[in-house]
Formats: sequence, C-alpha cells, structure tokens
Amino acid sequence: MIELSTHEIAEVTGGATAVDAVVRGIAIDSRAVSPGDLFVALPGSRVNGAHFAAAAVAAGAVAVLAEAGTAVERAIEVADPLVALGRVAREVRRRSGAKVVGITGSTGKTSTKDILLALLEPHRAVVASRENENTEIGVPLSLSRIEPGTQVVITELAMRGIGQIAYLGEIALPDVAVVTGVGPVHLELLGTIERVAEAKAEILHHLATDGVAVVPHGERLLDPHLAGIRQRIVTFGEHRDADVTLVEFARRDGGGEAEIRLHGRTVHVPVNFTSRHNALNLVAAAAAYDALGLPLDGLAAGAGSVRFSRWRGEEIPLPGGGLLVADCYNANPTSMRAAISHLVDVAGRRRRVALLGDMAELGDDGPRFHTEIGELAEQLGVHQVVGIGELARGYGGIWFSDRAAALEALPDLVRPGDAVLVKGSRSMGLEELVEAIAP
Repeated sequence: MIELSTHEIAEVTGGATAVDAVVRGIAIDSRAVSPGDLFVALPGSRVNGAHFAAAAVAAGAVAVLAEAGTAVERAIEVADPLVALGRVAREVRRRSGAKVVGITGSTGKTSTKDILLALLEPHRAVVASRENENTEIGVPLSLSRIEPGTQVVITELAMRGIGQIAYLGEIALPDVAVVTGVGPVHLELLGTIERVAEAKAEILHHLATDGVAVVPHGERLLDPHLAGIRQRIVTFGEHRDADVTLVEFARRDGGGEAEIRLHGRTVHVPVNFTSRHNALNLVAAAAAYDALGLPLDGLAAGAGSVRFSRWRGEEIPLPGGGLLVADCYNANPTSMRAAISHLVDVAGRRRRVALLGDMAELGDDGPRFHTEIGELAEQLGVHQVVGIGELARGYGGIWFSDRAAALEALPDLVRPGDAVLVKGSRSMGLEELVEAIAP
C-alpha cells in the first residue's frame, strides 16, 4: 500500500487521533493483520469489529479505524468506519500514478476481470480485485493493495441497487469503465431492465475526463446514459460495426483461438478456454487493454494463462471420459443461456446433464424466466434437466426441493462419461454438488 500517516488518514476521513504512526496496509480481520496495518473496526449486525481491536494491535496494527466513542487502543475515531474505509482507499488511489479499470455488468464482469489481468500481466505491474472484492468493503481493500510501482488496477463493481456503483466509482475513480452487458438481474430490487441499465451506467459518473467507456455494441438500454458524456466510447461485440469485433472463435485441443479485429487490424489470440461467452468477455478485455494504450502486438502474450475465479465455468475432467462444468457462483437468465449453450457445445457425443438451481432476485417474472430456460435446454438437446429449489420447478425434468435432496439422489442422476453442468444462484450453494461429483 502507498503509505499514509495516521494524521493524514484522520484528515481525509474527518476523524481525530492522537496516534502518530505510518500505515502500510489495511485489514478488516484481526486474524489477517500484518505489522504496520490499519485495522478497520467495522460494525456488524452479528459481530462488532471493535471487539477484536486489541487482538489486531497485538498482531501489529499501528492504528484502529473505529467509530467515535468506542474505547479501543490506538484509535482513529470517525463517524462511520465503512465510509472512512472508502475515503482512505480513495486517497491511496489518488496518490498513485496507476490507471484504474472499473468493470461492471449483469454478467461476465469477474471473468472479464480475470481475462484482462492475464492480458496485462506480461506488460504491466497489476493489482486486481480478488474473489468478492466488489462491494463497498471489497473495492477499498483492492485499492489498498496499490504499491508505488503499481501501473494498472482492475476493480470490479457490483451492485444491489441504484446508487451503489456510483458510490464505488467515486472511490475507484476509473480511467477506463467497462460495462460487460445489461440483462435481467436484481429485478426484485430494481423492477425493470431499464433501471438495471441506469444502475450499471453509474460507473460513468466518475470516469476520468480523458477516460474511455467500453460498452457492448448495440446495447440500446445504455444509449440514454452515453448520450451526454464527453469521454471516448468504444464498443465491442460480434457485429462488424463494433470498434472491437470478435470475428471468429474456434475451439482447439485444450483451449481455443479468437480472431479479433480492432483499428483495422486482425489479431489471432490463442486462449486456454473453450467457451464462446468467454470469447466475448475476451473482446471486452481486449478493448480495455487497448484503451490503456498497450501494443496490439502484445495482446496474445498472456491470453493462454487466464486463471478464472473459482466456480465460474471451471471445466473438470470426470472418470469415464466425462466432463463437469462448474459454473455455480451465480446465475441469471443471460448467464444461464450461455452456460447451457456451452454445455451442449463441449459435450460432443456425451450425455448432457444440467443440474440447475434457482435464479434469484428476478421479481414477478422469475417463474417465466425459469420456464424459458427449461425450454431452451430442451431445444438445445440437454438429455436430463434437474431443477433444484422452488423456482427451479419451472425448468421441467426431475425436480428437488433443495440441495440436500439432490445430493442424496446424485448417484442416480450422473453417470460415468456424462457432460454435466452445475449452475444456480449463489444462495443455492451448489458447489456442494460440484464437490460431490468431482471430489
């Protein structure tokens, strides 16, 4: 982390402290504290971080960011530790010369982040968000890992409602803003897909004046939000009129090869994945790579080393020549369609089995979306659909009320040599099925 003094932290957070020390890192878990860290005592509904302040200090924390009036040692007292955490992270970001890429979207934002990281690593010193570092806690933790030599930071911005991405954007202050797509997610909270687009477009609110907005070609829902911006807009997609175009994607042994056209040039990019939807994420990442001013000749250098985050389309060989696609980190209609299409594409002559959990937060249209996914699976030739959860009744096929019931029946559902997809919303916990199929 770029160092800050405790007095500088007190100033940027509107807090007060009698502690005189230099902060070299940030931790929110006392068990993860390193000497020189600032421990942020976040209040919670179950556990108050202030209860662990003494342990954090004993582990080497030089100061504790705590709510005013809390009796803790080495305190920097602030009105709200969570808001203060964001302000500290923003100050670290401001003091860095690194370029920041902010990524949001209804689907594919984590995979796009993973791909962009691989593209950049041969050329730049990169910090990228880890696992769930995409919230008002996670984004500041990503930014707190910026070092003096960091050249690019990739942040992922999640949202649960209107205003959240704007808040995260104010902390990250992106130079490149990527919207991977707009789809029917969080409808239970937002109501309409137009509101989803509004929420995603908030990433533009704090885009640098000389920044670049990377958006899907032809996404009309974003048009009202792009109309008034002065920053450069770059489109990506499969249409020939996109600024960055996926011309072709061919599967190869152990991976694939994308043909990408940008700036009138065609670049062939060998990759270590086989899914077409990730080829589209590659095009979005390529647009961000180019927006950072990196050489096109170096685009392919890291593309064969993409490390996808866990549960996001992992392909795991099974006994008897089978294949498991573990894509159970989250689900919505757009990502579910892509995952089922990928299952059919990679299955070859194998029996195709889709273990599908509920897609959460779809509001009143939830049952209709589940029925449509079931119909798609039938049309594409999935041999056995297994629904797990109340809404999953709509998929058709075999149905189980919960994960435990599906686990018990698993030996009768999956045969040696099958191609199996496991996908559902995070709340379904379907990783237990993955671990049971491929222990």
